[in-house]
Amino acid sequence: MWTYPAIDPVAFTLPFIDREVHWYGLMYLIGLTGAWALARYRTGIKAGGWTKEQVGDMVFYSAVGIIAGGRIGYGLFYGFEQWSQDFFWILRVYEGGMSFHGGLIGVLCAFGYMAWKTNRTFFQVADFFAPVAPIGLFFGRLGNFINGELWGRATSADFPLSMVFPHVDQLPRHPSMLYEMVLEGFVLFVILWWYSAKQRPRMATSALFLLFYGVFRAGVEFVRVPDEGIQVGYLGLEWMTRGQLLTLPMVLLGFAMLVIAYKRNVIDGNIKS
Repeated sequence: MWTYPAIDPVAFTLPFIDREVHWYGLMYLIGLTGAWALARYRTGIKAGGWTKEQVGDMVFYSAVGIIAGGRIGYGLFYGFEQWSQDFFWILRVYEGGMSFHGGLIGVLCAFGYMAWKTNRTFFQVADFFAPVAPIGLFFGRLGNFINGELWGRATSADFPLSMVFPHVDQLPRHPSMLYEMVLEGFVLFVILWWYSAKQRPRMATSALFLLFYGVFRAGVEFVRVPDEGIQVGYLGLEWMTRGQLLTLPMVLLGFAMLVIAYKRNVIDGNIKS
């Protein structure tokens, strides 16, 4: 059994202006930087005519989509009551509270804009950038851990991964944010990077992202404590959480897209030698 180390959420204070810089925000910055670096690398190994300048533009648009969509999505899906009581709460991103599904919608909007701007199809953009997205998810979940949020349900003290979160209670719990960091970040990255290393039908890589993220997220939801005040038990299923309700369409859509992609079998280009 482990004990949560109670990390100070403030990384450092900027001199002269006396502004605190939080680890949570830094994790998003590191994740976006990592995605940018890997996407630039992909311009050298993937056909498609992507330039490093276009990668920089896409990462900027994605960052806007992630922050705006993620925060607004969290306010709508999980924190509407808090937002209704304090309108400017939505702007305090550094306090934590981002919705993956809201951020995903924001990124999809960025993909659509980039497709229009570069005269590509939506899935030509999405397939190129999907394999680097898990890097951002990895560091985002690490930010959740540093903030001491999104802890899991109580478990046995004999469970080797159990962790006590003293700011919650003294019960051994699943460190569910770390499960998500590994599955949605590292494992999903390995799967997509390996899969996209070979010639694949258009839309297939994007489909695989939706499918595996949905499966991983839905699985972890079984041991994750739902956000405070969020009802569990939807569609007559007592075990279903809000996260699973929002993730189920991703799994179904991802599977359907994968079938369609292989039936159409539209190939955009080979890996560069």
